[in-house]
Amino acid sequence: MWPQINRVASIFFIHSLARAGIPPYLGALMSSIIHLDQLEKVYRSAEEPVYAVRSVTLDIQQGEFVAIMGTSGSGKSTLMNILGCLDRPTGGSYQLDGVEVSSLSRNQLSDLRNRKIGFIFQNFNLLSRTTALENVELPMLYRRSAMSRREQRDKAMKMLDLVGIGKRAYHTPNQLSGGQQQRVAIARALINDPVLLLADESTGNLDTRTSIEILGIFQRLNDAGITIVMVTHENDVAQYARRIIVMRDGRIRSDTPVTQRLNAEEELKNLPAVDAA
Repeated sequence: MWPQINRVASIFFIHSLARAGIPPYLGALMSSIIHLDQLEKVYRSAEEPVYAVRSVTLDIQQGEFVAIMGTSGSGKSTLMNILGCLDRPTGGSYQLDGVEVSSLSRNQLSDLRNRKIGFIFQNFNLLSRTTALENVELPMLYRRSAMSRREQRDKAMKMLDLVGIGKRAYHTPNQLSGGQQQRVAIARALINDPVLLLADESTGNLDTRTSIEILGIFQRLNDAGITIVMVTHENDVAQYARRIIVMRDGRIRSDTPVTQRLNAEEELKNLPAVDAA
């Protein structure tokens, strides 16, 4: 599966850089996808304000793989909602790929979200009565893509092949395992060529082997230049990223590179063999 992912995932990213005369590694470090400046989210109540996010300043560059960690109430989920344009900050600045988000209308936020961001959720969020292929096609319909239906279907199949689930394109979610459903969700997140993938506890419902397989897909996509921000409460999952941000009480308490990064391919080799059914 991995050679196929490397081959397909690299095409749309590396070729675009080559046309511009930019080496892939330099292209991945050229600009900030996320720029936060003194970002705040305050919930007003009758008694006293509740600060969910406090004065967060942060830059995430194109091509990074960042894990955001924190306990319940740390502010990581609120921050993820703001990064995903699902919620607005009450103070400070948020720029996504150079666009100031905080002043956008609801419709503008929706359009930006669909064009710039791919979401991967813990519970997959697939439509139960539609096939894997149709689930992957759906964001293109929301975006009103200029592509023909045939072109949309071909692209959706390529995304399913990319994540190793193409042979099950015509299965519905109840015919797929949890890991297979998450692969479909990743393909759906990639379909509109987003500048950012947001993964919210995306391995939380999966067993150990399947979790590492999904993290391996993330690593391969990131190696091809895709920017990934992953929220997790599990330290061992965070070790597959390149950078770990820890939040507490709405603030960033630490922001460090991963010095002994886990490699999913190697970790899979170290797992006990799966018994044949």
